[in-house]
Amino acid sequence: MAEVPGSGAGRPRVVVGVDGSPAARAALVWAVAAAAGREAGLLVIATFPVETYWADPHLLDDRRVQSVRTDTESRVRALVDEVLAEADLRPRGIDIVVAAGSPAGVLLDASDGAAQLVVGNRGRGPVRSTVLGSVALHCVTHARCPVVVVHPRSEAGFRPRRVVVGVDGSPVAQSALDRAAEEAARIGGEVLAVAAYSPESYWSDAYEVLVPPTEQLRADAARGAEMMADKVRMPGGPVVRTEVVEGAAGDVLVRVAEGAELLVVGGRGRGTLRGMLLGSVALHCVLHAPCPVMVVHPDRDGASRGR
Repeated sequence: MAEVPGSGAGRPRVVVGVDGSPAARAALVWAVAAAAGREAGLLVIATFPVETYWADPHLLDDRRVQSVRTDTESRVRALVDEVLAEADLRPRGIDIVVAAGSPAGVLLDASDGAAQLVVGNRGRGPVRSTVLGSVALHCVTHARCPVVVVHPRSEAGFRPRRVVVGVDGSPVAQSALDRAAEEAARIGGEVLAVAAYSPESYWSDAYEVLVPPTEQLRADAARGAEMMADKVRMPGGPVVRTEVVEGAAGDVLVRVAEGAELLVVGGRGRGTLRGMLLGSVALHCVLHAPCPVMVVHPDRDGASRGR
């Protein structure tokens, strides 16, 4: 495996995985803009498989491996040059790494200490018809920094400059809101913090005595969203608006994110399955959102903020 360059002392870094697919190109476009906007370096990573299975790995033809590596690096550099020719701004330094092995493993290693990891929603793997590729899912679940999943259709244009974030009163949601404010400041946009509420329906009418009236649920959600928003509002910072919508959180966020530049969600919220590595709302958004989605895991990437 090729050695992944370090981020350098105090130097932020955006990492992006590319594989020649349309989704990967869209991810590179996003990563270039993200790195340039935060005056960060950009680390572009491509991998190629070296499947040995029953063969002795020492019997691999080094010349063939080097030939594949050289060809892959040439293609990556051509892609980077093509995207840079269309970009308004450039990152502070670009490193390209071509490694033999699993793309998810290499990207996860590079995510340690990164400002963010950017991947396409699916690449050139054998199951291309899936909505979310295995590499993207692995990165969203296990990366050590915020992960942005980009769909090919997200590439063109970044307007309106609006960052949508889901809030539910949890510490994870507050971390997501912090990230959303950072991204909005980077692009000169605003934040829309969305709180969803949903009075559940059960067979037993007796359950209604345990659930507050719909009006109270909405008022509580609105008050909670405003309290969270006040923590990130500051002079000279982005405008932070709140919106309260009735419905399932995942469906609401996907709908409200139409036309946004970015949707930010916490990796886990207040759901009942908090032990899962990726919450159901976050997974729903990554699968179905009409814009790039950033997933934030504060227990893993909180220390990387500002790098």
